Amino acid sequence: MLIDYLPILIIFLAGAGFAIFNVGISYFLGPSNPDPEKLEIYESGVKPDHDARLKFSVKFYIIAMIFIIFDIEVVFMYPWAMIFKDYLTITNSNFILFEMLVFMAILLVGYYYAWKKGALEWD
Repeated sequence: MLIDYLPILIIFLAGAGFAIFNVGISYFLGPSNPDPEKLEIYESGVKPDHDARLKFSVKFYIIAMIFIIFDIEVVFMYPWAMIFKDYLTITNSNFILFEMLVFMAILLVGYYYAWKKGALEWD
């Protein structure tokens, strides 16, 4: 029944209302005095000698995405390992082992593809 989800909706609306209320109050009651020195870039007390908006190579983003993919792999492997440990004593665990091997194979195929395409090269 949809009525069972009413408390979740109420909590969501209360949280969203609280956030909107706080942003509105700070907008209307907070001081607004922009100053050129206040808007200047500040890095550890050192005056900037060039513009802080630099273009990064796409390679950085590719490496970051590959890192996130393998980081998520670890997030999935830990609970799987805990479940696999319990299944070893209960039943034949070949199926659950095969599932993880397929998952790792898919990730390794993607890694191999990125490697062959030169996504990991810095030249």
